Amino acid sequence: MPSDPEKLVVRPATVADVDTLHRFSVDLATYEDEPDAVGSTPETLARDGFGENPQFAALIAERGTKPVGFALYTFNYSVWTAARGIFIEDIWVVPEERRGGVARALMQGLARECEAKGYKRIDLNVLDWNSARGFYERLGYRWIRNWLPYRLSGEALSKLAGDQGPAS
Repeated sequence: MPSDPEKLVVRPATVADVDTLHRFSVDLATYEDEPDAVGSTPETLARDGFGENPQFAALIAERGTKPVGFALYTFNYSVWTAARGIFIEDIWVVPEERRGGVARALMQGLARECEAKGYKRIDLNVLDWNSARGFYERLGYRWIRNWLPYRLSGEALSKLAGDQGPAS
């Protein structure tokens, strides 16, 4: 439950929040048993989120002046809906604030952005063991049972890029 009775505020992240975004990203990676997986730094977050061509956006949740959660997202586009959407890359609430409305407030902020800008959906991936799955379902998210996430990265990505096959 919330450790502080002060009002919860959700606001767009600014370049001044890069240290918080980075710290929360490391906390999330640690929670997911990948403590060394974060390759970003506050400097790369400043460049990539708040530079000339932003690659992501984020919301920060604060109780009083203390950051208590964040949602970092990118944008996608659906030919089917002919509209942009949001893909939540990371969402994190500090443990002592869980069950205090922070995650819901972050999700509501994202939904309001979609409504205001004409975006048609919000997508996210959830680890199969994550107890937050029930929370997402209560908000109205639906598990797309016939879709499986796939990813190409690292050595396999480099190998495919270097392939001199017909697509070159």
